[in-house]
Amino acid sequence: MRHYLDYNATAPLRPQARAAMISALDQIGNPSSIHFEGRAARALVEEARRQVSALAGASSRDVVFTAGGTEAANLALAPGVSAPDVAPLWRLIVSAVEHPCVLGGHRFPGAEIAPVGPDGRLDLEALARQLDDGAPALVALQGANNETGVLQPVAQAAEIVHARGGLLICDAAQVAGRLPLGETGADALLLSAHKFGGPKGAGAFIALREGLHAEPLLRGGGQERGRRAGTENVAAIAGFGAAALGAASGLAEEATRLAALRDGCEARLRALAPDAVVFAQDAPRLPNTFAFAVPGLTAATLLMRLDLDGIAASSGSACSSGKVAPSHVLAAMGVAPALAAGAIRISLGWASDAADVEAFAAALERALVRRRG
Repeated sequence: MRHYLDYNATAPLRPQARAAMISALDQIGNPSSIHFEGRAARALVEEARRQVSALAGASSRDVVFTAGGTEAANLALAPGVSAPDVAPLWRLIVSAVEHPCVLGGHRFPGAEIAPVGPDGRLDLEALARQLDDGAPALVALQGANNETGVLQPVAQAAEIVHARGGLLICDAAQVAGRLPLGETGADALLLSAHKFGGPKGAGAFIALREGLHAEPLLRGGGQERGRRAGTENVAAIAGFGAAALGAASGLAEEATRLAALRDGCEARLRALAPDAVVFAQDAPRLPNTFAFAVPGLTAATLLMRLDLDGIAASSGSACSSGKVAPSHVLAAMGVAPALAAGAIRISLGWASDAADVEAFAAALERALVRRRG
């Protein structure tokens, strides 16, 4: 029996999302058409827009559907982005631990890197100094790190950025559906449906600042109020909305449940390998995520042993060509390369249960016996 512990890469499709997608596939109309069939397709898109906006704590008019989080990042991180009270911005600053879709998914000629501390959280004082040394900037800061689960001080960073005439874009892909987004202070959010049980290939750019403008990435028709051309993927968008609705239900209780499962995994790890290191263990983290390394075991070796024993885990971001590579996140935190080479991420989600914890512990114990042998 397989046990899936890699939700930060992608979550299993929620049943309600699957049902919504199958139903939408039978809807033949183009949502831009004015006849009955077109209006029916448009209704599905707009209902999903309301569901996604509710999860994000935004207005439905602020949601622009994209083909995933990477496209949302490319749309948002554009030279000249502006707002009614913010002049066009031609400078980009990104944190050192951003997801590859932000680090490499912007349209600026280059980006400045804002450092993080040993706990993986943005160094706010360093950011302030960096902003003071030049023109106002667009700053990209994730809500939570996909590898370590570390929660970033988005609201505090936004205050610093706004006081200096800039804007802040938050990649909230790992936070959405796991913790309330609430008052982030960000000017825009990036979401990805498949992180919380929606389909792959659906995402959203959510402009929270009134009048926020970024040059469209895709040009053509007037879809998405002229902000993203192309006929909407009605089935994927319907699944996105249904997953958002499901994730928003009982969010606080689910966070508590996942934290208990995560803590159970960590406790079993420490019992089996007292020398194991849990990265950023004292920092605020997502309730579903922990990353660790066992000295003397490489990530490739441990991942292979776990996989052969029925456990699907990860060494970090799944957006690095599927390879086990050194983590830029751990490097930015100052983790020694030898230890970082053994980093494993466990991430849980809506279908995880106590049996997954037990299976992980049993597989890890067998892997460690082979290590000692």
